[in-house]
Amino acid sequence: MGYLEVAARLLVATVFVVALAGKVSGAKAYAAFVDSLLRMDVVPVRLARPAAAASVAAEAAVVVLLAVPLRWAAVAGFVIAAGLLAVFAAAIAISLRAGNRAPCRCFGASTAPLGKGHVVRNGVLILISLAGLVAAAGTGAVAVPGAVVAGGAGLVAGVIVTAYDDIAALFR
Repeated sequence: MGYLEVAARLLVATVFVVALAGKVSGAKAYAAFVDSLLRMDVVPVRLARPAAAASVAAEAAVVVLLAVPLRWAAVAGFVIAAGLLAVFAAAIAISLRAGNRAPCRCFGASTAPLGKGHVVRNGVLILISLAGLVAAAGTGAVAVPGAVVAGGAGLVAGVIVTAYDDIAALFR
């Protein structure tokens, strides 16, 4: 496992842990997530609940797969993460094109309206997932101190990504 893979695993896993926790922290949180899908108007009403359940299941799979210290698990986790992020980016872009700026429930409760920054954030996360995929598919031994630094950097970056809306609001 190389340093890039360690950093990417922790960054992507952190993002998905926070996203998952924001959606399943209680019945009200989950209902609000389903409602946000309806307000985004990207899935038919009858598919909102199944889409929400699929999203939560895929996010959980990413977290579990990236936590398993096996190459095949990391590859699968990064592939699912990149695909899921692409779906999220497309859904946000479709919603924005329709003039809909309903708040994103990406990481739980938020009043920040959807914007181009959400699409860009997901695009960056897709690139990080793909870089992690390439790194996981390769070979490379790492020294423990370097892995700790790379993992710490990935963790910090993941926290910053999940706080994007709040950080952006500070600069407005």
